[in-house]
Amino acid sequence: MGLDGELDLDEALRACARGEASALRAIYDREAPRMIGVARRIVRRRALAEEIVHDAFVQIWRHAARFDPGRGGGRSWMYAIVRHRAISVLRSERRLTLDADGDPATEIPQESAGDVVAQLADASSLRHCLERLEERARKLIVLAYVHGLSHSELAAREGVPLGSVKSWIRRGALALRECLG
Repeated sequence: MGLDGELDLDEALRACARGEASALRAIYDREAPRMIGVARRIVRRRALAEEIVHDAFVQIWRHAARFDPGRGGGRSWMYAIVRHRAISVLRSERRLTLDADGDPATEIPQESAGDVVAQLADASSLRHCLERLEERARKLIVLAYVHGLSHSELAAREGVPLGSVKSWIRRGALALRECLG
């Protein structure tokens, strides 16, 4: 507790790092309603926002020792966890669909990289530059930047090492930048 009877979040986080569950409970009682509001504004569903906040408190408990007051206040650190978790859930939801059996399956974009490039205006400099790229680089760039797949997802999908995917995308992006510049 602070001087005015308010909970000192930085001290409560240090207490969590020492394994004091009562400190986590005090943080939860004080901050959970606002955290749910933050998560709800991002994911737009109360039940999902509550789940996100629960997950965030698990992370707060497990990683309280990582909190560094020199890098910012406890409240900022905790709300960053909530925001990052909510955004991560939102991105995951956009990538998942239910297959016929009701099991989650990774959504595979129906249009090819060539289809996306063809949709660009004929005179488009971006289209011109994309067409100049090697097919693999063009495909990966479109899947990453248009469809939002992560480098890890692309590596799994293509059956190649993560480093290769990152290199192909980086080289392709540099070639695009040079062509467009």
